[in-house]
Amino acid sequence: MVTRSLVLKIICIMMLLSFFNSCREIETTRFTGEPGEVKLITLAPGHFHAYLVQKDMYEQVDPTVHVYAPEGPEVENHLAMIESYNQREENPTSWNQVVYTGDDYLERMISERKGNVVVLAGNNRRKTTYIKRVVDEGFNVLSDKPMAINPENFELLREAFESAERNNVLLYDIMTERYEITSILQKEIMNLPAIFGQLETGSPDDPAVIKESVHYFFKYVSGQILRRPPWYFDVRQQGEGIVDVTTHLVDLIQWSCFPEKVINYETDIEMISASRWPTPITESQFESITRTTGFPSYLNDYIEHDTVINVYANGEMNYSLNGIHARVIVKWGYRAPEGAGDTHYSLTRGTNARLIIRQGEEQNFKPVLYIEPSDPANIDDFEKVLLREFQKIGENYPGVELKKLEGSWEVNVPDVYDVGHEAHFAQVTEKYLQFLIDGRMPEWEVPNMISKYYTTTKALEMAKESE
Repeated sequence: MVTRSLVLKIICIMMLLSFFNSCREIETTRFTGEPGEVKLITLAPGHFHAYLVQKDMYEQVDPTVHVYAPEGPEVENHLAMIESYNQREENPTSWNQVVYTGDDYLERMISERKGNVVVLAGNNRRKTTYIKRVVDEGFNVLSDKPMAINPENFELLREAFESAERNNVLLYDIMTERYEITSILQKEIMNLPAIFGQLETGSPDDPAVIKESVHYFFKYVSGQILRRPPWYFDVRQQGEGIVDVTTHLVDLIQWSCFPEKVINYETDIEMISASRWPTPITESQFESITRTTGFPSYLNDYIEHDTVINVYANGEMNYSLNGIHARVIVKWGYRAPEGAGDTHYSLTRGTNARLIIRQGEEQNFKPVLYIEPSDPANIDDFEKVLLREFQKIGENYPGVELKKLEGSWEVNVPDVYDVGHEAHFAQVTEKYLQFLIDGRMPEWEVPNMISKYYTTTKALEMAKESE
């Protein structure tokens, strides 16, 4: 017979065990830069960014990578792409993939502890939960964007950053657009007051900063047609456009307008308006992208006609950041026109000059940076200052030159700086590896990541409320 005192004793023991477990000190790796000390784990890869991290080798990273995932075409495609990197003729990689597939892949990964850095790029509905669990267990995390796709995820992500700090591990997202040369040069010129002046304040109707990104579901990656998983078209799993690609755009605004400044999401950001709208995808288009037949049942809520689904991949947000008005727009289509691809538009208005990145047909669909004087009537005086001060850019980026146009200047960039989007993943990874050696990131990175995901998820919340 179980007595009341025995029950109380059992409860006390369980409480003590729970307390000691919660207070246990997690042993974390100390990184020195030694070859092979970083041991990667890839968890549930479902997005092509997971294998782009491994398109190159890194001396600090052990060539054996452990992969934990559910069975299915997603992990098979991931492994096949990495094997294609191993087999390529030019600069082949030498990754050794050790794979576990099964329903208990997450628990198996945690119990086996075969690595010290977890790479996450897959289903975004589960991603924030994975992040929190993994940092709780003392793993470092290099995550694809977005790390949060709704307000509930945002709160969990905020807790994950707190857990990462307690456990002395680094949680970082892959912001490749910081490494695109025209974005770099736009930021550099913004920091030359004689050319740019001061950043304008703007207004909701006439923002000081505008960033627009146009993407396509059908695309080529590493020379092959990209196979997207069917869930990519379910915004409850992938996230809506306003919380996905916009992560890059919001990051660029913070990074370029307020470089190395801590942004407090509770006091520095005001969301003014937001909207969302769908991209129609036919059943045949869906099948060409996913290589599956018919719409799965979880897409039934998005079916407009029997053969068309509406994917909420488009969005716009207008907000102020430290009093500066900004507008972010994302648009998605099925397939780009022949010879085109994803495009980027960026405008920043200074008191002396406007800096504009265009990537249309006139630019052969490659990003090009232009400088326009804010006061066209004063163009002669502006040109004298521009030619003098731009020499500073040439000193840091040899070969970058100005080409005079009618009323503006084009920034000519040598091909050596145009490494391509896929190469930016290695650049981000190398930056993260240095953070591991340093044992920390710049003090502004974490609060600004939190502010970034607050901005995107708040925009989604407002867009839905406005309907």
